[in-house]
Amino acid sequence: MLALSGFPVLAQELPDLGDASQSTLSPLQERRYGAAVMRQIRASSAYLDDAEVADYIGQIGFTLVSHSPDPGGHFEFFVVDNKAINAFALPGGYIGVHSGLILAAQSESEMVGVIGHEIAHVTQRHIARMMAAQKKTGIASLAALAVALLAASSSPDLAQAAIVASQAVPLQSALSFSRDHEREADRIGLQIVEKSDYDVHAIPVFFERLQRASRVYEGGAPSYLRTHPLTFERIADIQSRTSDLPYRQVPDSIDFHLVRARLIALDGPAEDAVPRFENRIEQRKTSSELASRYGLVVASLRLKDLGADDIDAMRTQVDKMRAEAPEHPMILSLAAQVEISGGNTQAGQAYYRRGLALYPTRKALVYGYAESLMATNQAEQAAEFLDRSIAAVENDPRLYEMKARAHDVLGQRMAKHRSQAEALLLRGNLRAAIEQLRLAQASADGDFYERSSVDARLRELVEFDAELRRRE
Repeated sequence: MLALSGFPVLAQELPDLGDASQSTLSPLQERRYGAAVMRQIRASSAYLDDAEVADYIGQIGFTLVSHSPDPGGHFEFFVVDNKAINAFALPGGYIGVHSGLILAAQSESEMVGVIGHEIAHVTQRHIARMMAAQKKTGIASLAALAVALLAASSSPDLAQAAIVASQAVPLQSALSFSRDHEREADRIGLQIVEKSDYDVHAIPVFFERLQRASRVYEGGAPSYLRTHPLTFERIADIQSRTSDLPYRQVPDSIDFHLVRARLIALDGPAEDAVPRFENRIEQRKTSSELASRYGLVVASLRLKDLGADDIDAMRTQVDKMRAEAPEHPMILSLAAQVEISGGNTQAGQAYYRRGLALYPTRKALVYGYAESLMATNQAEQAAEFLDRSIAAVENDPRLYEMKARAHDVLGQRMAKHRSQAEALLLRGNLRAAIEQLRLAQASADGDFYERSSVDARLRELVEFDAELRRRE
């Protein structure tokens, strides 16, 4: 559940937006504001902290960004556990995708079209213009509303209370884009999707289906239509833009099907999900038998009191999946989890090592292997592995958090606080990072090189913080 008391704190943390005559915010202001909102989102129960889903949506997102007008810009993609069909962009390039959108899309290209549209809102700086126009009061409301939207999946009453508490009513005025912004995002988004080799013709099909669905939705239109007004004129304009483009048949990726099955398997009680997938496989009522087997194993791993027969049944499903896609990273990771759940840690770690040899930056494999090392009292090996992973996987706060745990087990206080500082910095909490570096500086267990490194990093962050304060 979300804590409503967090909203006033968020408002206090927002950066000063400067002179009211400014027509837009600077990229630094946008990113700092977005990081403040993301701290609230990550702390909410609606934030879907699943490495496999994050890997997938990040891969899709950065493929699209590479073909956008700002391929070098800062972006971060995340998934919200919410059945509403929606996606949204926050300042600083933070783009959220609802799990409901992934499940409602009938093809990968439909989902990609929506994400491309959100990327266009960022690259065209629509959010910065809205924020500068509203100034800090409107922006605090926007922040509270962004978090309130996350609450809707678990408690509509809580979401409504958050909206009222933030004085951010009506929703349309705070989160909706203008018609001109929507048309520009449609145009740029289509270009991004086409250059990324997805099917642009799927986009108007999806929007038409959403509009038809709005007539039967209880309580009004889907969330996406409330924050992205969709008119017949807009759909006609998209159809006109795509009509001259060649038709491209783009098959859905295996990852798309596996992630959809994973979301279903993780939703609700495992006791309900297991028979659902068993029935799909037995009745052959599935568009992807591979994905149904994957979903069955994911759901089965959630069951309590797994016995030897359960592990053997899951191994059988894994063998069938590997016969079809032997080196897929999601299947290798799942095979490792099955073996570790069955008490065969050595076999599980072998699967992780196999996957990492092929996909060294795949977060689910990295996290899983590091956790398995920690669970088997191999903290030193875990710290060394995480050092290598941090060099390969840039800007991942979770790796630093795991590394801090390893150093803590090893009694290495300076290294622990240094790792925590880097994690906090990546989470957008600069001042807490500085405090951790001061704790590291006060530790007496590091060598000369480590102390010098901490001192230099502390000076760097203190100077950066001072510069930010001067700009506020």
